[in-house]
Amino acid sequence: MSITVTMTPDVARAAEAVPEKHYTHHDGRGPTPHRSNPLVIHRELTTLDVAEGMRALEIGTGSGYSGALLAHLVGPTGQVTSLDIDPYLVRWAGLIHHQRGATNIRCFTTDGTAGHPGRAPYDRLVAWCTPALLPKAWVDQVADGGLMVVPLPIAAVPNMTLVAQIRITDGQPHVERVFPGGYIEATASPHSHFDVPARWVDWENRVPAPSWISLAWRDQDDHLHTGARHALDLLLTAQHTEPCPGDPIDWASWRTFAAATDDTHLTLAGLTPDTLALGHTTPTSAAVLQQDGTILADRPDSPSLAALRDWLIAWEQAGRPAPETYTPTLTPANGPDGTGWTLRLTR
Repeated sequence: MSITVTMTPDVARAAEAVPEKHYTHHDGRGPTPHRSNPLVIHRELTTLDVAEGMRALEIGTGSGYSGALLAHLVGPTGQVTSLDIDPYLVRWAGLIHHQRGATNIRCFTTDGTAGHPGRAPYDRLVAWCTPALLPKAWVDQVADGGLMVVPLPIAAVPNMTLVAQIRITDGQPHVERVFPGGYIEATASPHSHFDVPARWVDWENRVPAPSWISLAWRDQDDHLHTGARHALDLLLTAQHTEPCPGDPIDWASWRTFAAATDDTHLTLAGLTPDTLALGHTTPTSAAVLQQDGTILADRPDSPSLAALRDWLIAWEQAGRPAPETYTPTLTPANGPDGTGWTLRLTR
């Protein structure tokens, strides 16, 4: 997918001043794996609207490049706090910042979903990882009128995210807009097994090859994950295939539409390490649309296949809407994923 970014003059000047490769491919550390596309970083920082003198918090230190851009944007009178769960990344980023003379940024090893209250309040907050929901700690640590740009799930399955621009008013978050994007899941410890998502995986196989499944109806499954295991088996041994009719799949549009159905049968699966499949399952049936446009189902008369076809017809009739056209809503939540707000979409 090509990315076109219109940067503000301030972000453009920061991008010119900060040597990207010095961070992402440092001679002493080597390349930083799973780093964000610099164009996407520029887009998010443009959306963040950072000004000189501000106090900024970033969740996800990574290579240190994004923090260096933030440090340039806030200037010598501002302050940047950068958090990451991986101490190796934190130590190296801190050293590179120091060697470049960036004294207005500090990096800390911690679970970023708790923020860093010791240096709050913050005028701006940006996250380069996706929490399970918008944490209350982030909202509490952003000053009134402050802005955050964060990726958030739009359904309780992996890889279903949008980036949200959120304004804090009277201590409450308000979504100003959403747009396509997403980052690695925020976790309580460094994540290294990237064939399988770090969150909301209900069953996975590692032999003979990695495969996994995530169910929006996991609360209805038993403690042995019988439903998840059976649904994954049905997909791996699918008895029916058919091409998805119409134009090539616009995956960003399709997954956003599927999430907005808010159907508890929504299912995401990784049947191979290289492709995702999104669709409908029950304890006894399964049907998904793969990224290559192929539909898999347990049988030709599968109830899940009928439901998936209905979703696809409704998606086409709606004109394959872009993610930005949905109405976003933040709903207070307090449960196993933490305390904060969930992001959901309606049309």
